[in-house]
Amino acid sequence: MMQEEFNEIFVKYHEIITLGVYGTSIALMLIGLYAVLMKKNLVKIVIGLSIFDAGIHLLFVGIGYIKGGTAPIFSPGYENAANRMVDPVPQALVLTAIVIGFAVTSVALSLIIRLYKHHNTAKIDQIKSLKW
Repeated sequence: MMQEEFNEIFVKYHEIITLGVYGTSIALMLIGLYAVLMKKNLVKIVIGLSIFDAGIHLLFVGIGYIKGGTAPIFSPGYENAANRMVDPVPQALVLTAIVIGFAVTSVALSLIIRLYKHHNTAKIDQIKSLKW
């Protein structure tokens, strides 16, 4: 019963939900871009990159969705459903990008920790004015 109500609501408001997903992904990308371009603290810049990354992931998943699509798994009873299956490539790319993004974020934060220990600051302006 609950699943049928959800499906009814989803079919009725599909366009609004799709625009919401695209709008949210663009908003996340803009917030991340703002943090990268405007902030002077390296930790905030790395957080901005992660937010930007999350917006791109959401956009890829939203683009790969097919209305009324099924999971891309061939199982009994779904042999002829290939035209209704959701494309698995964006999902695989996003999963790989999440792992790579996590690794890049962890390396960047470890480098920031090393910079902080050496210069006692994480602000770009102060680090640029110092000499090794």
